Amino acid sequence: MNLNTKFSARASREKTTVLKNDFFKRSPKVVAIELLGKILVRKINDKILEGMIVETEAYFGEEDPASRAYHGKKNYNKEMWEEPGKIFVYNVHNNWMFNIVAHEENKVGAVLIRALHPLRGIEEMMKHRGIRDIRELTNGPGKLSKAFRIDKSMNGKFLSPENFVYIEDRGIEIEFDSSHRIGVRRDLKERLRFFVINDEFVSR
Repeated sequence: MNLNTKFSARASREKTTVLKNDFFKRSPKVVAIELLGKILVRKINDKILEGMIVETEAYFGEEDPASRAYHGKKNYNKEMWEEPGKIFVYNVHNNWMFNIVAHEENKVGAVLIRALHPLRGIEEMMKHRGIRDIRELTNGPGKLSKAFRIDKSMNGKFLSPENFVYIEDRGIEIEFDSSHRIGVRRDLKERLRFFVINDEFVSR
């Protein structure tokens, strides 16, 4: 997949649907896989930024040693127990990590958005990042949060057009692969990182 993906993504708008909270009321693994190929939309004043989700990671509750929820419910991670479809933002090494709460009833979990393929508002994203290299624009969780101006102020809000950040399904078909999650000290045996095959914006 190359930068021409943006044309097929835009051409699919007649099939566009905004993801509702019910989409996220499932296992984080299922949600992480099915988010691939969906479009993250961010509105900032009169600017619209869009990027296709090309890399995700699934996180579970206290049974998951790599999860923010591993040590139980705390003030910094309580969103993982809350209603699916909420935004969960936390900081790692001065970078905001953009997650979406996703779990089945009476469970705990979230999906980390690790990388986006930029589609619209690229010049604005570059201003936010202070760079001109498009391939470095959104190919990592901290990078995409800076490019899309996602920060702690969004924590606990629902994904929705009313909150100026939401996800659309435009019927884009992708092929994906999986691996173990990146940068974790302890991981589950199951592969819980998912990524679009051959996309330039998947993190390295």
